[in-house]
Amino acid sequence: MRNLAVLAVLLLSAGMAQAQDISVAVVGPITGQYAAFGEQMRRGAEMAVKDINAKGGVLGRKLKITVGDDACDPKQAVNVANEMANNGVTFVDGHYCSGSSIPASAVYAENGMLQISPASTNPQLTDAAAAKGWNDIFRICGRDDAQGRVAGRYIAEHYKGKAVAILQDKSPYGKGLADETKKAMNAAGLQEAMYEATNADDKDFSALISKMKQAKVALIYLGGYHTEAGLLVRQAHEQGLDVPLLAGDALATDEFWTITGSAGEGSMMTFPPEPRNLPTAQAVVAEFKQQGYDPEGYTLFTYAAMQVYAEAVARAKSVKLDDVSKAMHAGKFDTVIGSVGFDAKGDVVGPDYVIYAWHNGKREEMRH
Repeated sequence: MRNLAVLAVLLLSAGMAQAQDISVAVVGPITGQYAAFGEQMRRGAEMAVKDINAKGGVLGRKLKITVGDDACDPKQAVNVANEMANNGVTFVDGHYCSGSSIPASAVYAENGMLQISPASTNPQLTDAAAAKGWNDIFRICGRDDAQGRVAGRYIAEHYKGKAVAILQDKSPYGKGLADETKKAMNAAGLQEAMYEATNADDKDFSALISKMKQAKVALIYLGGYHTEAGLLVRQAHEQGLDVPLLAGDALATDEFWTITGSAGEGSMMTFPPEPRNLPTAQAVVAEFKQQGYDPEGYTLFTYAAMQVYAEAVARAKSVKLDDVSKAMHAGKFDTVIGSVGFDAKGDVVGPDYVIYAWHNGKREEMRH
């Protein structure tokens, strides 16, 4: 009997300790054609949780992380969001694709869960949430209108009087980014020679490449992801259309060069100033490299989102959404990607986008 009593006490203690954990999640494309970004997110969030817990956790409690896979599919994203809600998750570090973040955000709003996307750039994510009076949706990355403004002005300045093709893959991210770039480019005085829609899963771009050759295109702008961008660049090179491609932040993975090979030389992309070079990131970058991983792309953004959540909970002395949201709007947060704050809509206040070019398999910030 005594042993049973001891066992009961131990089980009760374990249950109480478990109940005291703060449940958080990272959700992104763990599988599918954008799994490279899912890995960036998973590694970033898990490392952040490990580091936060090593320093004592938050409010004397440990963070307990769950990994969710939405495969960048809207329906799967909603299913995963509901699963997280049912499991008592208080905070979701995600999603990657805007087409996943936007429908999932409704589930988080309904269940009083905080969402900070490290990578979803479509303006509607925060614009729609603000219009509905939600206080739970934030992003730690920039927006497509900011990214498109930088790309559009660059194109208008450097390709004045030349034929430019604007392509988009019909996704909320790809179409949104292409349209914002077109708007900025047009406002700066340059009209596109052609505007075409592709599909995110297209593999053969021969007909489109022929059309661009006929139009004597000098630059291709693509609103889309790295897989289609890589195939388009490689096939254009093979078919004798040797013109540069400019795209958005979805090229922020070495997989792009794996697809293009040397045909990717000179391809360009917009992305924030390289976070791995920031003084605030050096200790964490070294920690990742000790594990044999280079924290490229959105790894550090995902890490930073977890840092913001932990610090906001600490400041609010609460895990309740209203308290944490208020704390997030009230001040700035020191993170691996520098000091970040949020505006009334939940958009990050921070550095603008810059343009990178691919050279010998690496992205290098352009000085122009």
